[in-house]
Amino acid sequence: MSKNHRGSGIRSLPAHGRGTCAICGKERIKVLYEKEINGQTVNVCKYCNAAMKNKARKEAPAAQPAAETAAE
Repeated sequence: MSKNHRGSGIRSLPAHGRGTCAICGKERIKVLYEKEINGQTVNVCKYCNAAMKNKARKEAPAAQPAAETAAE
């Protein structure tokens, strides 16, 4: 399993990948995940990245049944 977000993979980044998260505002945390928010690409921490993925996953099944009933 790949470990891109720790160790030697982040040493080449400025401040070893640490900064301020654009969503939660935590400082001196690893911000290694690029996400597009409101048309801008920002770096977010792993907690906000997971929260956004879970939110999208929960909304996706709710949208599918509505689309199926509209097609019928």
